[in-house]
Amino acid sequence: MKNIKLIIEYDGTKYGGWQKQNNSKTIQETIEKALSKSTGEVIELIGCSRTDAGVHARGMVANFKTSSSIPPEKFREAVNRNLPDDIAIIKSEEVALQFHSRYSCKGKTYSYTIINRYEKLAIGKDYAYQVRDKLDIKSMEKACDFFIGRHDFSAFKSSGSSVKTSIRTISKLHLTQNDEKIEIYVSADGFLYNMVRIIVGTLIEVGKGKIRVDDIKSIIESKDRSKAGPCVKPNGLILEKVFY
Repeated sequence: MKNIKLIIEYDGTKYGGWQKQNNSKTIQETIEKALSKSTGEVIELIGCSRTDAGVHARGMVANFKTSSSIPPEKFREAVNRNLPDDIAIIKSEEVALQFHSRYSCKGKTYSYTIINRYEKLAIGKDYAYQVRDKLDIKSMEKACDFFIGRHDFSAFKSSGSSVKTSIRTISKLHLTQNDEKIEIYVSADGFLYNMVRIIVGTLIEVGKGKIRVDDIKSIIESKDRSKAGPCVKPNGLILEKVFY
């Protein structure tokens, strides 16, 4: 029995998210079917994260157990032949049997892309969130600093989460701007349900002048979801990297 680790890239536009569901096509189900076709086995794929519908990934990690004779590094080619064009295995390798893509994870990095312009967006709308109001980038940059560190992020969590604690540590949060394109990068030891999208929504409100930079600290301390910004759309979100 071997434990195979996969690094996966996917465009989540046409999928109901990562996790298998009864009423929607998902990334997990699609890859499991491709793996079963390659190995002749019933494969249970364990993912490091449950990305929502419309969310993308460049560095999703998953693992599965197999008795297949396919060399570990060859699973990439074998599975890719059975996958649609919007899902790709970037790397496959054998790992220790105790490796678990979710429970062994030490942290993740996400990015979120904003297009800040008034005119209608025709190209790239599946991979970015358009904000038509002019944003104050310097204020958004200052606000980023308040999120860094270990905090209770209850104010940045959507309902429906069953986690034991809302305390997380954000190690990095910064943004870059290239003309109308703004990219926000956040790294943490873990994320709550919709946490990144709510942080981005809050930073956008800062950029619009609807939330003051100095209010971020009190919003975090309040643990009150109603005081933070909106949860922005999923299409601008990308799981960039997972750390072990």
